[in-house]
Order: sequence, then structure tokens, then C-alpha cells
Amino acid sequence: MFAKERSYFDYTLVFFIFLIMICSCVAISSAEKYAQYSENFMMKQLIWFVLGAVIAAFIFLFDSEQIQKITPYLYGLGVVLLLGILIAPESIAPVRNGAKSWFIVPGIGSIQPSEYMKIFLILMLSNIIQKHDEHSMNHHIKQDLFLLVKIAVVALIPIFLVLKQNDFGSSLVMLVITSGIVFASDINWRIIVSFIGMAVCGVGLLVVLFIFHPEFLLKFFGEYQLNRIYSWLDPFGNSQDIGYQLKQSLLAIGSGMLGGKGYLNSEVYIPEAHSDFIFTIVSEEFGFLGASVVVSLYFLLVYRLIVIAIYSRGDLFNTLICIGVATLFTFHVFQNIGMVSGLLPITGIPLLLLSYGGSSVMSCMIALGLVLNISLKKKDYLFSNDD
Repeated sequence: MFAKERSYFDYTLVFFIFLIMICSCVAISSAEKYAQYSENFMMKQLIWFVLGAVIAAFIFLFDSEQIQKITPYLYGLGVVLLLGILIAPESIAPVRNGAKSWFIVPGIGSIQPSEYMKIFLILMLSNIIQKHDEHSMNHHIKQDLFLLVKIAVVALIPIFLVLKQNDFGSSLVMLVITSGIVFASDINWRIIVSFIGMAVCGVGLLVVLFIFHPEFLLKFFGEYQLNRIYSWLDPFGNSQDIGYQLKQSLLAIGSGMLGGKGYLNSEVYIPEAHSDFIFTIVSEEFGFLGASVVVSLYFLLVYRLIVIAIYSRGDLFNTLICIGVATLFTFHVFQNIGMVSGLLPITGIPLLLLSYGGSSVMSCMIALGLVLNISLKKKDYLFSNDD
């Protein structure tokens, strides 16, 4: 009898990532024909994919303990960058579509710190929950409430800073990530249910205020955010201004029907088709069947993330990272496809790995590199006879 190591490096996850990358390049190359910009977005996307793969491979050099040690510094760096955007002049941090969320770096382009902050937040929340679990032998309600206070402080700092940038979509993603990680922790379910009830009441209050006192919400969300709600409720009634993009998206998706119009044969003009509205290109050119393939790939990708989380359940820090990344992808896919199809309000959230965007692609590859690193380092021991 002897011990034999078995690694769980998830080649299946890598395969699904590769397929989504191919779909991204095909869709972006088609979206470029609208000539809204004169750049070669597909080639840039390929470059971001390659750089992201290199960074993901670099993450493999670190073990879980090393990553956990540098987590507070990464979180601090993310907070500093978010603060920097708020105080930077518009020549460095311009306002785009009502949001001030990007740094302009000569020779590189734009960098959106909030995309990286999502990953740093996952790491930091996983870190403080794991540290708290180590020092709490018995899970009393008081201890769980204290942990929730620490989680709230860590999460609300970047959420507040991103809201100040007028980027409601990214702040919503961070809130959902925090909720997903809290649900996966060992916090007493009575406390969680209580917070869910309060959240439901809060959403209900916002709906009532929006219907009867929208001027009150203007103080907190601004006219730009409320216009997105109005355009979602009546895109065709506002088709000449705030509802134009959603109206065009609905026409494009509907015209694709079952099998689509074919590659490069889309006819409906979509502003920003290469980024947030890339799913409309897939739906118009490849129809319901092509769109279903893309959705299925994301479903399989999230499934593999959950499988790795299950394999790493002996290490709470690693498990929560996997859950956080799975929550990130799930919400992005749900919200992006929902908004371009008119089921949800437009929030400017990209379809991860499929939409064009350097910061989005790089942050995704960092997140997936962390998960693949966890799958590689997570091993068990099998006993067998060696004749």
C-alpha cells in the first residue's frame, strides 16, 4: 500500500473558456462592421485574451497561503484606485455615458478599476470569513453578527466609491457577490433570512418611491440612472432618445428567429454592439439556436466552478473564492442577457469574456486563474497496491 496524489486540474473548464473566447472573437468581428469606431476590436480582444492567459498562468506560481497574505494589499490597492478616479481630472479620468469609471493610460487605453475590485473583494471577503472561522470555535449569533459587520464594512467601502462614480451596475455586482459569499458561509440562517426580508422591503420601498416620488430618488441615483428605468419600461415610446438602444436590441434579437441571418449578415444597427450588447449580434446572426449555445456554455462554465468549490470544501478560503467567482459570472450573464432582451433594466454590465473590454477580460482571467490554481493545488490521496 502507498499514497498516490491525484490532481483535480480542470481541463474541462479551460475548454469551456476557450469556446467562449472563440464565440467572442466571431461576434466582435461582426459587430465591427457598424463602424461606430475605427478600431480593430477583435485583434485587441485577442491580445487581451493572450495577456490574460499569461497572468492566469502566473497565478499558478502562488499557493493559497501566499495569495491570502497579499489579499489585504490587493484590496487596499483597489480602494486607492477607486478613490483616485474620483479626484483625478477628466483629462485622466473622463466621464463616459454618465459614469466616471476609467483611467486613460497612454499606450494602453482605458483601465476600469472597478472590474479588478470585484476580484479583490472576493478575495478579501473570503479572507476575513476564513480568519473569523479559525478563531470562532462555536458559531454563536453574536459572533455571526460581528462577522456580518466586518463583511459590511469591507463590502460597502468599494460599493460606495463605485456609486460615487455613477456606476450603478458595478456596485450592484459587488453587492450580489457579497450576498453569494455570505450565503455560502457558516453564518446562522436565521440571520440571513432576516436580512433577506429587509432587502425585500427595501426593494419594495424603492419601487413605491419610483412610482409616486421619483424626484426623491433623483437625489441618490441621478437622472441618468432613472432614465434607464424609463427606457426599460417603454423602449418603443422613447425610441428616439433614451429607449433607442433597447428598441434596436429587441428588433435585432427578434429578427434572428430560430436559425439567424448568418455570420456578418446582421442588419439592425446597435450602438456599442461590440461591448455590452454583443449578445444581440449573436442572437441576430445565429438565432435562437446560436444564443442557446452561448447560454449553455456559460451554464457549463458556472457548473465547473461549483464542482471545483465542492472539491475544495476542506479549505474555506478557496471554497469561498470559487463561490464568489461563480456568483460573479452567474449575475453578469443573468443581468446582461436580461437587459439586452428587455427583461431587466439596462445597467451597463458586460457579458463576461464575450463582450469587448480589456479590464473586463483581464479581471475575468485573473478570477479564472485563481479557480484553476485552486483546482490544481487541491489534491487527495489514494491508496493502491503496487505490484
